[in-house]
Amino acid sequence: MRKTPLYEKHVALGGRVVDFFGWALPVQYSGIVEEHLATRKAAGLFDVSHMGEITIEGKDALKFINYLVTNDVTKLVPGKVMYSPMCYEHGGVVDDLLIYMYDENRFLLVVNAANKDKDYQWIADKSKKFDVKAEDVSDSYAQIAIQGPKAEGILQKLTDVALDEMKFYTFKDRASVGGVDLLLSRTGYTGEDGFELYLPPGDAGHIWDELLKAGKEEGLVPAGLGARDTLRFEACLPLYGQELSEDITPLEAGLDFFVKLSKEDFIGRASLLEQKEKGLKRKIAGLEMVEKGVPRHGYEVKSQGKSVGVITSGSYAPSLEKYLALALLDSDYVEIGREVYVDIRGKDRLAKVVETPFYKRRYKK
Repeated sequence: MRKTPLYEKHVALGGRVVDFFGWALPVQYSGIVEEHLATRKAAGLFDVSHMGEITIEGKDALKFINYLVTNDVTKLVPGKVMYSPMCYEHGGVVDDLLIYMYDENRFLLVVNAANKDKDYQWIADKSKKFDVKAEDVSDSYAQIAIQGPKAEGILQKLTDVALDEMKFYTFKDRASVGGVDLLLSRTGYTGEDGFELYLPPGDAGHIWDELLKAGKEEGLVPAGLGARDTLRFEACLPLYGQELSEDITPLEAGLDFFVKLSKEDFIGRASLLEQKEKGLKRKIAGLEMVEKGVPRHGYEVKSQGKSVGVITSGSYAPSLEKYLALALLDSDYVEIGREVYVDIRGKDRLAKVVETPFYKRRYKK
């Protein structure tokens, strides 16, 4: 397994390290529920150094990225961040990513760790007809996320950047935090306000310690992969390989807002336009368990004995004290209040379709 620059910190803090797509990362420290609730009420500190970073530079950079992804990158301005799916020609998803705009000729793409090599190859292949250079710079970055309602106050102790003036999905390059120059963005994957720090690997341990020290009295805790997943799940933020995949389009995942079919041609546009015009045969919907049972990824969803879908993500939701799920259902079964059954280890358990997101996201506007 590959180790992030913070591996020794996780071991010293008693983190339970697991193999996460080839990376040695903590799934939890004190416990998933405790870390989850601490992030919702105060703040959580996450090592996300396994994420991939790819730079796109050149005079066609803006044009190329706008062709590469479904969102409209022409709406970006320097210092802003954009979320977008990146699709295959048939409409399935290569990955979902963040796009950081330095200027029209220079961008940073942040991709999922498990997809990094595949993404880079895809991007490099598609870039050949454009005057751009794509480079995998993942080894040049460590990444730390501090998330939660107290994240701003804790981080402000370590920087002169006026954090209260930063809006969600904006970033500052060469921001000084704890004496280290880094890229600071107001982004995250928890449904909470917070920040992500992209910094030299050699400085990661120092900044990690400084953040824990600054947040000790505020209730900041180190948090692992388990809490990161339950937090994003409550906020109904999609996870690649579950709500999005090569076989699940962004329209089926409910990400219509990030698919700009009216913009100039992009990879997958024709297929997505056809899918929208013909009508979706299946959609991601929210489920709440009525009968006792834990819905898990891959469990079958039924109605009157026939299969009508599959669970993409499911868990106990600590903030809401309910057992919830996201499921890819036949479109006839997605209306709110509809009763369905989840096959849990051979037993059909009653559930109902509910509104999403389960947890109201709290972002800095």
